Amino acid sequence: MTPYLGENFLLTTETARGMFAAAKEEPIFDWHCHLSPKEIYDNETPEDIAQLWLGGDHYKWRAMRSCGVSEQLITGDAAGKEKFNAWAACMPKLIGNPLHHWTHLELQRFFGCFDVLGESTAQGIWDACNAQIGGGGFEPRALIEKSNVKALCTTDDPADTLEYHKALADEDLPFQVLPAFRPDKALSIEQQGFLPWLKQLEQAAGQPVRSFHDLRLALLERVELFDSLGCRASDHGFRYVPFQPADELEIERIFHARLRGEIPNELQIGQYQTALLQTLAAEYARLGWAMELHLGPQRGNNTRMLRAVGPDTGFDSIGDWPVALPLSRFLDSMDEKRLLPKTILFNLNPRDNYILGTMAGNFQGSEIAAATGAAAAKIQFGPAWWFMDNIDGMRDQLKALGNLGALGTFIGMVTDSRSFLSYPRHEYFRRIFCGLAGEWVEQGLYPYDEKALAGLAGDVSFGNAERYFGL
Repeated sequence: MTPYLGENFLLTTETARGMFAAAKEEPIFDWHCHLSPKEIYDNETPEDIAQLWLGGDHYKWRAMRSCGVSEQLITGDAAGKEKFNAWAACMPKLIGNPLHHWTHLELQRFFGCFDVLGESTAQGIWDACNAQIGGGGFEPRALIEKSNVKALCTTDDPADTLEYHKALADEDLPFQVLPAFRPDKALSIEQQGFLPWLKQLEQAAGQPVRSFHDLRLALLERVELFDSLGCRASDHGFRYVPFQPADELEIERIFHARLRGEIPNELQIGQYQTALLQTLAAEYARLGWAMELHLGPQRGNNTRMLRAVGPDTGFDSIGDWPVALPLSRFLDSMDEKRLLPKTILFNLNPRDNYILGTMAGNFQGSEIAAATGAAAAKIQFGPAWWFMDNIDGMRDQLKALGNLGALGTFIGMVTDSRSFLSYPRHEYFRRIFCGLAGEWVEQGLYPYDEKALAGLAGDVSFGNAERYFGL
């Protein structure tokens, strides 16, 4: 019987094991995460493993609800130990769930604990982990450094002051903390929070926003600030990419109506979003940033719980939206003007793997290869994301990219996480990639060349991303 999470976990062939020996030595570039730059700057020791592990982790919260755990033990005011015990009691029920693997990889890699978490072991693991936390070495910066992270990109609103990025840039850290530009609130003109957010933007940019023209100027000013602090990427969350072109006068009408408190209809929302995203994409292209497009979530499904505990707490799911045509038209509108930036396409619905895998091939360019001297795909089919961040989801994404594109130019995995203990997810991905590639080699589907395969593993684990973002 194969041991649980043993040395050769997910590595079923000799070729896979050889590739992983190369992959595991590579540093991490976590180019999309939701870590708090303030927490990195403050660098405080966590109270206990419950705070470190369960605070803000809606993946775990969602699993706990599926196991019948009361909300008080999830997002409520229960003591940390009670929440930890509730999580431990869920473990035996999570067969097949990547959370079982991630939980135990984190225990192994950070705490040297190889016990299986459950009700009978919870007290011992609680005591042992908290004793280590109390002894130091579990502050955010220590965890990042221990994980061999070379750089990470946080997710930041255009109205953010970026004060913690500025402060961190002045410190002699063994890793970089870079901002990533996330203008979702600027694009969400229909949301109740849009007008209050505009006030925040005015304050941050130091200029009034009385028109769509003013909004563009303010956002472009913020883009310059982000760029000065090393920003390499923007990030956008959509149900689907908008493409409803309209003239400048119509966009101004829509914007002024919103300033008066009117809520735009679906067509007007699309027209406004199209115009603003085109403006931003052109600026990203000028600066050499990558534009991330996260497509497909259906958010806030449970109204009662949304009111009780707020957004991003585990009540989102996979949506069923149109993808191919509007995405194609938007990308083409930028490419036609030679203003299409590097672009990373993420899908949340697995049915869209082949849509994005083929869409990427329509708009490739040679700019990155010319700049870096290495093989590179300008348009990337992003890694398996959110509900597809599991063994089957990753393998399916890798196989789709292998079938349709150039897998050897893939820029690899991200944590997409708010937890400083999430870095073993990169190891998880590297094991899955090496496992799949090793199978192909040993099935005679790809030639065996030890040096070339080690290089491939290193590129997909780190090197491709390093070159793509110009780290």
